[in-house]
Amino acid sequence: MTVLLLCWTHSVWAEQFDHSAWDRLLRDHVVMINQGRASQVDYDGFLREQKVLHDYLRQLSAVDRHAFSSWSKPAQLAFLINAYNAFTVELILTRYPKLDSIKDLGSFLRSPWKKAFVPLLGQMRSLDDIEHGMIRKPGVYNEPRIHFAVNCASIGCPALLNQAFAGEKLEQQFEIVTKAFLGDRTRNRYNSSTGRLEISKIFDWYAEDFESGWGGWHSLNQFLARYADSLTDNEQDRQAAAAGGFRIRYLDYDWKLNDTR
Repeated sequence: MTVLLLCWTHSVWAEQFDHSAWDRLLRDHVVMINQGRASQVDYDGFLREQKVLHDYLRQLSAVDRHAFSSWSKPAQLAFLINAYNAFTVELILTRYPKLDSIKDLGSFLRSPWKKAFVPLLGQMRSLDDIEHGMIRKPGVYNEPRIHFAVNCASIGCPALLNQAFAGEKLEQQFEIVTKAFLGDRTRNRYNSSTGRLEISKIFDWYAEDFESGWGGWHSLNQFLARYADSLTDNEQDRQAAAAGGFRIRYLDYDWKLNDTR
């Protein structure tokens, strides 16, 4: 049965999905590390509570397109991000603990992200369908910070947040996960000796999203300069990064599983 909440938004009543079950699972089985800049997932804990996870996934799948379309854009986006992350955890659990990387769940001919196993909004979808065909679909949400919210179950990926995303606080959550990821020196840093920003491959793979005009910025350098405080550790480096004239080097991506083992 679909679980809905009534909330007051912009002087009208709007229906939003209740993500409290997913929120509780995340709080119980995701450990924030490195001062909240990364996280580890207790997949054993998720396995012990897989029935709770399955109930939540069924509730996600029960939502129809008409109900989804009636929600605000932030509520829709929170729903899709939570669905992506929850079904990713479910995918990992299909073989856990006998895997070292989410890539182990794919094959030479098909990546794990192209496997159509997610019943969502009336169709059987893959994780790629949700991320690229819905969350990143041009002209719908136009939100580059989603790349710090969706989680690919890998160490190189931005942290799986230990709380569910929610429409009413999505802007705040986006800023939290963006600054946390950019503040992780294992994945993003300003090298003052070379004048380069050494950053995650995410910015290479999805450069177009950061150059689409969000926030008035039309280049990756402009987007990164906006977050100079998070990317640097002293005032001199902050000023250099904020000026936006830096060169970029992309770091190797770590696909090892983000578990607590």
